[in-house]
Amino acid sequence: MKKFFKILGFVLLAAIIVGTFAFLWKKSRPVVVNYEIVQVTTGDIEKKAVATGKVEARNEIQIKPQIAGIIVDILKEAGQSVKKDEIIARVKVIPDMVSLNSAESRVNMSNINLKQAQTDYDRQKMLYEKNVVSKEEFEKSLVSLKSSKEEYQSAKDNLDLTKDGITKKSGAQSNTLIRSTIDGMILNIPIKVGNSVIQTNSFNEGTTIATIANMNDMLFIGKVDETEVGRIHKGMPLKLSIGALNDQKFNASLEYISPKGTEESGAILFEIKAAAKIPSNVFVRSGYSANAEIILNSARGVIMIPESVIEFNKDTASVQVLQTKNPQTFKRRIITTGLSDGINIEVKSGLKKGEKLRGTAIDPKAKDQKK
Repeated sequence: MKKFFKILGFVLLAAIIVGTFAFLWKKSRPVVVNYEIVQVTTGDIEKKAVATGKVEARNEIQIKPQIAGIIVDILKEAGQSVKKDEIIARVKVIPDMVSLNSAESRVNMSNINLKQAQTDYDRQKMLYEKNVVSKEEFEKSLVSLKSSKEEYQSAKDNLDLTKDGITKKSGAQSNTLIRSTIDGMILNIPIKVGNSVIQTNSFNEGTTIATIANMNDMLFIGKVDETEVGRIHKGMPLKLSIGALNDQKFNASLEYISPKGTEESGAILFEIKAAAKIPSNVFVRSGYSANAEIILNSARGVIMIPESVIEFNKDTASVQVLQTKNPQTFKRRIITTGLSDGINIEVKSGLKKGEKLRGTAIDPKAKDQKK
């Protein structure tokens, strides 16, 4: 029995020694690293700047009343199209008691003056026909009568305006009828029937009855970082992406670059505006968020490679060109680079189309997991 255990111990010891030597031999062997192979291609490279912002109507007009009162009727709603001078709402005038009393007093006084002028005219006319007074005196009484009639009519119109906001002469041009001043679409009607409104004047901007805009003339309004604003100029083409429209792209033309920047979160940003070219069959709502791509520089039909395969050493750029496939061997080659878009980079010299380069190392464990 002792002999058996002794033999077993020798066998285990020998197995351990052999295993150790095998492990050390395996570890001493050089590890073969395989790399992904990247092919040199030709294509277009564009250097872009991205501005975030929104799309709005170029001109949004606020319709305000010319008289104070209470909204009694709203004839339109947001989203409807209107023509110039089309009625949007009606206002009922609530007269100020002091102004009303003054207007009534003016009517009474002008009526008294008119009656007196009429009496003087009748008397002068009778005397003139009998050649008692001169023609000059008669004409003065006639002028006085006409002036009194005009004053009486003006006082009555003023009373009507104070009470109702309309006169018999004005008719359809009443201040109580709130009309659109342009052709466009109603974006918002913030008031409701029964709301009090204030007229626009020198001391008060007035109550907004409706906001109207021409939705066929849209602007992109966004902001560009200070590092890129120096490379853009008016007239540059833009590509607009509107998220609410499934990232559809629309053309635009840069119209405005702010001369002054604003600081936001530690960065200096400059406002830009661009005229958006929206097809007639696409409806874009005012206020949609959008991104604009501005092409700062481009290179067409050039040799390009992924920027990740380049090795940079100070001012020198080099790549590893494939020599043999199995085993993989590479030779270092210096190249001259050009325009980069952050992913691909232009190669001006040192490579030809179709050559193969060393990419990133292939992880054996990841390869085994895929299998």
